[in-house]
Amino acid sequence: MRRRRIGGPTGPLASELCLGALPFGSSVDEKTSFAILDRFVEAGGNLIDTSNNYVFWVPGATGDESETAVGRWTASRGVRDEVLISTKAGARPTVPGTGLETAEGLSAAAIEKAAADSLRRLGTDRIDLYWTHIEDRSVPLEETLGALDGLVTSGRVGLIGASNHTAWRTAQARDISRANGWAAYTCVQQRHSYLQPRFDTGLPESGHVHVTPELLDYVRSEPELTLMTYSALISGAYTRADKPLPAAYDHPGTAARLAVLREVADELGASPNQVVLSWLMGADPAALPIVGVSSVAQLDEVLGALELRLPAEVRARLDAAGVPAERG
Repeated sequence: MRRRRIGGPTGPLASELCLGALPFGSSVDEKTSFAILDRFVEAGGNLIDTSNNYVFWVPGATGDESETAVGRWTASRGVRDEVLISTKAGARPTVPGTGLETAEGLSAAAIEKAAADSLRRLGTDRIDLYWTHIEDRSVPLEETLGALDGLVTSGRVGLIGASNHTAWRTAQARDISRANGWAAYTCVQQRHSYLQPRFDTGLPESGHVHVTPELLDYVRSEPELTLMTYSALISGAYTRADKPLPAAYDHPGTAARLAVLREVADELGASPNQVVLSWLMGADPAALPIVGVSSVAQLDEVLGALELRLPAEVRARLDAAGVPAERG
């Protein structure tokens, strides 16, 4: 599998696809989770994304499940030094059975505790990429960033990233870190796919923040920033009739983009999912998709995207679909 530097030109080499571990240890049992992880590494993948709160919203779950499954897998296979582990803090509920209204937040104390707990569940002494999962505007950015810098300088964390943050808050945080000589955010993670959302419908996805043109412009102007994207395949909605599109995609441009996507997939002998992933990886700025699967067969389809190169004229067709014509 092709690899690229993340977090700047001196950052670690990561696979161009990231395996999302959200369902591992819960809706995807341990045996299947391990088989998926084994296949991913066998194919050359090395970047695995989890969080300290997956899957708290499932009845009976604690939020420990995904990290614990990944930790058990790395220990059983002896591959900790061969993979990069990405996990998150800030959005874990502090009261069982509740949601983001009781999230742990991003105070220095919360970050220290969250990191210690994640390291324990993952069975490791370091987190390669550590994310602030949501914004916490009740805490000064200086407090959050100082705590993250402490994790980096102590060797417990490698890179740090901002997930589900507005572009201006990410930029502000990076300025503060640089002014203080602290480790700065070098990765951003947002919801993003080929279909483009409306931004006037609210965010019913419980804290998900979509990539905006402003964020793309910002990442494009900052060479050390890596853009990672989740929900790249919109939970299977490109190919499964039983997976409806969220309300954010309910606008006329969606039908036009889907039509061109399917035409291109047929022309190239690829699946729509593979075209979407190739479109993301070859964009400007290039995105590093985080893809969740529940079977080895699904993973094999995803891996096929790495062999797909979109000709310039095809990419131009995809880009133009569903975009209103400029008025003279």
